[in-house]
Amino acid sequence: MRLNTMKGSVLERAFSDVEVGRLAFGPFELAPHRRLLMRNGAPVEIGGRALDLLIALVEQPGRVMSKRELFDRVWPGRTVEDTSLRFHVTSLRKLLGDGAGDERYIATQVGVGYAFVGTVREVAAVAPAPPRSVVPELSLRAAGALPVRTRLIGRESDVERILDGLAHPRLFTVVGPGGMGKTTLAVEVGYRLASEHGRHVRFVDLAALADGALIPWALAGALGIPVQTEDPMAVLLGHVRTQDIVLILDNCEHLIDAVCGVAERIRETAPQISVLATSREPLRARDEHVHWLGALPFPSDAIGLSLQEILAFPAVQLFVERASAANSALAVDVEDARAIAQMCERLDGMALAIELAAVRVAAHGLVTTSAMLGERFALSWAGRRTALPRQQTLQATLDWSYELLNPSERRTLERLSVFRGPFSLRAALTVVSDDELDEAQVVAAFEELTSKCLVAPDRTHCPEAYRLLETTRAYGKAKLDERGEVELDAVRRRHARFFRDRMAELGETPEEIFAGAATMSGQIGNIRDALDWSFGGRGDLAVATSLVAVSVPLFAYLSLFVEGRTWCERAVRSLDDQFRDTAVEMELQAALGLTLMFTRGNAPEAGVALRRAFDIATALGDRWNQLRLLGRLHIFHERIGEFEQALAWAEQAVDIAESVGHPEATGLAASLAGVSHHLFGDQARARRELETSLQKSAPSERSRTLYYGFDHRNRSGIALSRVLWLQGLPDQARRLAVQTEVEAIALDHPVTRCIALIWGHSIYVWTGDEAQAKASLDTFAQIAEVNGFVPYIAVALGQRGVRSIQTGLVREGVSWIQESLARLHAARYELLTTAFEHALAHGLLLDGQPDEALRTVDATLARCRGNGEAFALPELLRLRARIVQQYGADQLAEAERLLDEALDISRKQGARAWELRSAHDLAELWLAQGKTRQARTLLGSLREAFVEGWDTADLRELEHLWTRAQEAEISARP
Repeated sequence: MRLNTMKGSVLERAFSDVEVGRLAFGPFELAPHRRLLMRNGAPVEIGGRALDLLIALVEQPGRVMSKRELFDRVWPGRTVEDTSLRFHVTSLRKLLGDGAGDERYIATQVGVGYAFVGTVREVAAVAPAPPRSVVPELSLRAAGALPVRTRLIGRESDVERILDGLAHPRLFTVVGPGGMGKTTLAVEVGYRLASEHGRHVRFVDLAALADGALIPWALAGALGIPVQTEDPMAVLLGHVRTQDIVLILDNCEHLIDAVCGVAERIRETAPQISVLATSREPLRARDEHVHWLGALPFPSDAIGLSLQEILAFPAVQLFVERASAANSALAVDVEDARAIAQMCERLDGMALAIELAAVRVAAHGLVTTSAMLGERFALSWAGRRTALPRQQTLQATLDWSYELLNPSERRTLERLSVFRGPFSLRAALTVVSDDELDEAQVVAAFEELTSKCLVAPDRTHCPEAYRLLETTRAYGKAKLDERGEVELDAVRRRHARFFRDRMAELGETPEEIFAGAATMSGQIGNIRDALDWSFGGRGDLAVATSLVAVSVPLFAYLSLFVEGRTWCERAVRSLDDQFRDTAVEMELQAALGLTLMFTRGNAPEAGVALRRAFDIATALGDRWNQLRLLGRLHIFHERIGEFEQALAWAEQAVDIAESVGHPEATGLAASLAGVSHHLFGDQARARRELETSLQKSAPSERSRTLYYGFDHRNRSGIALSRVLWLQGLPDQARRLAVQTEVEAIALDHPVTRCIALIWGHSIYVWTGDEAQAKASLDTFAQIAEVNGFVPYIAVALGQRGVRSIQTGLVREGVSWIQESLARLHAARYELLTTAFEHALAHGLLLDGQPDEALRTVDATLARCRGNGEAFALPELLRLRARIVQQYGADQLAEAERLLDEALDISRKQGARAWELRSAHDLAELWLAQGKTRQARTLLGSLREAFVEGWDTADLRELEHLWTRAQEAEISARP
């Protein structure tokens, strides 16, 4: 049983002039505060030392107090012989009548000390009643009675399972980590058994017992059985042999062997008795039924959940209830609830930890409390004053478990704290074992820690994973830190090397690497910690460099572009002769170039890194990596507007692919060539190359996408859709654009999805599909923002400007496009600047600024003629023709010349869509000049050329203008 002496309690502090209560045993009552012993209501004469000794023993019944403890308590600061202690114990026994009649009070554990084994109860003294607000903290209970019941949250299924299990007499053990709520659950079961099932329930808290030999005495006391012999177990069993009783044995872990023996003996001799035990490990008793108590459920991702949905999770319920109890004014909205859910997740759904954090929220608020959790999860935060000392802080709870471990178990627990998140037994053996602690010892310690719930199975990532609860991990880390830097660094080094070696085992093919990255995705926390230490002042740069190189696929798999770039930058800066010109440097430079390109823009550093990686691949004779890097170099130079250099890389890729002789290599090279020819304006050749790419390439898979950095098949599909539109096949273009975007979604690769959306958006704009254009733009902007793709964020701004101009918000659209172009130039992202400059010039024209519009379009035309971006020339010439018409009738000839040139270039490029637009503008010009027959002839030839897409905006305008031309010709007839 547990005795609450109430020393230092709320009541004692509030009413120091009133005697709170007395401790009763047999015919005696002891009033510690008044230093008074009474027998049957009459004072008993007792010496001061004997009284001090009696108070010390009675305040901790059942616990063996060592001689040293008693010396410190009764004779503080003095040197005393053992004979003095024995003399006073003998005097007390004689005074109390110990052994005479039915009572036994003081037991001796030879060589250790003494324990009070009488049944102690608390009785209220006659005194003024304190205010009701104080009383609830001090409920007094008789020996064996159930503790005060508290509301149980989220454990109804556990209660029902245990009640079902105890429907017939048996031994049932609730097992779980400290602070998970085992005692609260057992107490609730006890009340249900007593009130709903009419069972006789007795509760025994074994935490106060230091010696398993005293368990029978504690049980006898709880059952009110007088024991007069040296064999209390025999007396106990004699009394309960035929009785229907439920014994709740709370906190068994520190006396596990003794409890196991006692429980088995009770079940053998008194089969009608049920035993419900709580422990941090199973008793391993015969016929034991174990119920593992897990965490309170919490939402792993509260984003998108409503307030009521979040509050329905038991962990959040407990948090809010405890916080509200501490501060009745506390109000929780949906954002607060999401923050609470995150805190519950960090605290692993542990009831005690949640309660402690909730109390802090009442005082400090959510934001401050979340920050206060920190690395050590505020282990020293205090809870309820009436809780057992070991349950008042996480520190005390974990101290209790730690003290029960042997040296090898303690060392193993401490070293396991370097793991963040799940780990395998293989990882544990590698990291924990050393010259002082061999693998056999670690295996044995690991099994014991698992059985004691200090190591928990974690089946979320793989069937053989384990983890430490974060509170346990923080505690173990603090203990490991106390061991000193030498041991800490040795463990950290083994940890970093293990994950370097493990990541190096991912495989060689894209499929193997992808599968390995998926398997290791749950280890990202461990890899981060390993990198942090390796790059630190006491770390190992060689391990750091090689670990970054082999972890590149994992950062790509998890779409952690910014983080991957940061680690690559550190590794490249740390390169030494060991890794220069090797595959390690090649992988680092290749990843650095790619991540720089998408997160910071196309800075020269990105091109330098990619070229360096390509040179290493060439020197190593690694043709597949040459192809992979040529793909990245091609896109880099394409993005910075160097289209001739991009074409040169594509042609080099075609040569290497021929030497490789593999369809995948041919498909990749054809993709690069097809995109380049499309941008150069040779749509017929672009179509041949892109169709070859799709024919040779395997179906899109995320493994290849991650390996190459892009999905080249997807790029071929979206580029081919643009080519088809330009060739006058808008229906086929739309179908392919939709299909390609669907495939990009399935890849779950943000970069590839953005590329598909950027180029697909142009199809929807060209065909006049406003709804689809808006939807694709919104999706693109969201993905760019979430992933921190700086150039794409600027692109999204420009696309919104284009839409604004199209919907009549001209001035606003012009401003957005100008801002977008400034950002794109800063990021050296020039692939889309031509389209945006065209839209900007059009907006300036609509805004009544023809001079500025003309300067803009002329600058763009000059750049496109200089860098080979001929694809856009017809549209730029058509726009220039519209602008010059604003200068008066004397410019109509120049406008006609420009439209003739646009028509000629469109026909040479095989771009029938551009031809249609230029012809439309020229026909309008001719109609205004009365050249009706020429206009009708020009429009008629195009009407016959198109075989699909009659619902698109351009062909609807063609029909409208054709009708006008017919009507004009009829009107012109005599």
